Amino acid sequence: MKTVIIVGAGPAGLFAANELAEKRKVIVIDKGRSVGKRLCPLSSLNACKKCQPCNILCGVGGSGTFSDGLLNLCPDIVGGDLTEFTDRDDANRLVNFVDETFLKYGAPNKLQDNTDERIEELKRNSRSYGVRFINLKQRHIGSDNSPKVIGNFENDLVRRGVEFMLEKEVCDFIVEGGICKGVALKSGEKLNSDEAIFCPGRNGTNGINELIEKHNIGFRYGPIDVGVRVEIPAIVMKHVTDLNRDPKFHIFTKTYDDFVRTYCVNERGFVVKENHDGFVTTNGHSMVDTKSRNTNFAFLVRIQLTEPLENTRRYGKSIAKLATTIGGGKPIVQRFGDLRRGHRTTAEKLKRNPMEYTLNEATPGDISMALPHRIITDIKEGLEQLNKIIPGVASDCTLLYAPEIKFYSLRFDVGPDMQTSLKGLFAAGDGCGLSRDIVNASATGILAARGILQNN
Repeated sequence: MKTVIIVGAGPAGLFAANELAEKRKVIVIDKGRSVGKRLCPLSSLNACKKCQPCNILCGVGGSGTFSDGLLNLCPDIVGGDLTEFTDRDDANRLVNFVDETFLKYGAPNKLQDNTDERIEELKRNSRSYGVRFINLKQRHIGSDNSPKVIGNFENDLVRRGVEFMLEKEVCDFIVEGGICKGVALKSGEKLNSDEAIFCPGRNGTNGINELIEKHNIGFRYGPIDVGVRVEIPAIVMKHVTDLNRDPKFHIFTKTYDDFVRTYCVNERGFVVKENHDGFVTTNGHSMVDTKSRNTNFAFLVRIQLTEPLENTRRYGKSIAKLATTIGGGKPIVQRFGDLRRGHRTTAEKLKRNPMEYTLNEATPGDISMALPHRIITDIKEGLEQLNKIIPGVASDCTLLYAPEIKFYSLRFDVGPDMQTSLKGLFAAGDGCGLSRDIVNASATGILAARGILQNN
């Protein structure tokens, strides 16, 4: 039986393994741990100081294991566009299959209904202020339930013969005669295979540039999203989150005409710190059984660079490192009223803020010292615009945590079978720039596995 190595055990890697199980010998390699051995960053409702990046962001299930666990059941609009790789009917079938698989392993049956008449009123109201509201079918697994679902998935794959090589890091591809023949590990081990699927996830992007250049793999730089995590009282957004758990608002700002969007809304959730190699960022979680009084969401500015500076990934990391330095190794938190007036938020101001904050491990400060002026302008204008639809979202007591950055800008060039320009190497998921959420990442993993099966 032929061997396929899958690099990365996130959604793309798991669904690729699911497709190939019992048809190929499948080896999944990840530098993180099994679900049961990963430390939960929500153990104290904040990122645990003992948690290392490889525990929170890496391992079986990827960073999505400890995420909000929200499935956006859509093949395009958000999360990527599957119709780039297949036709619309097949794209919809892929989304349905991903959803059915998560249900099989324990995702809740409850589906966010998108047919409420009030949604049409919200759309009309948003349009009247020049904002686009996007309504999607959604399924919420929850940050506390996601590890259980992923654990069931992992156990079933093992039962079906999939081998997981965990706490192992891939550092190179084995290339012979212009064909990928396996991978080399940092430990010095070399593993041969007939094909390989590369799906490292958002946190597995370190060293990708070196691999691309060494093996002349086709790619291009795409845009990157940089912004803040916004925290408001849950009551402010309740009339919207009651209709749609993760509402998507798209805005074009007045001064620069830049694209700004809401992302990853966590109703009654918690803001958390994410540890990366050399910097920290913020994220948000919401759970089924544990609630806060607040709602948080990412508010992101789309940045596209052109020649001579195209490396948006490096640009994003430079912003994150500067913010981490200013925050003393922690995210920066600032009241929107202080940002609006050009004042720094102090610990005293934060203490008397009428809204309690959920991330204790943040440094009160001035995010305009870390984020570029253009991004700050976009954030201020975008929140003021959103405030017309959701009154109170741009109040003085609203909290902004920085930085929030989504690293998926580097995009591999792939054919319809997801094969890269290096023969024998297929790509999938967020880390390769081919998706931006759990559902689309999963679907690209399926497409890569199909590509292998069709070519052999």
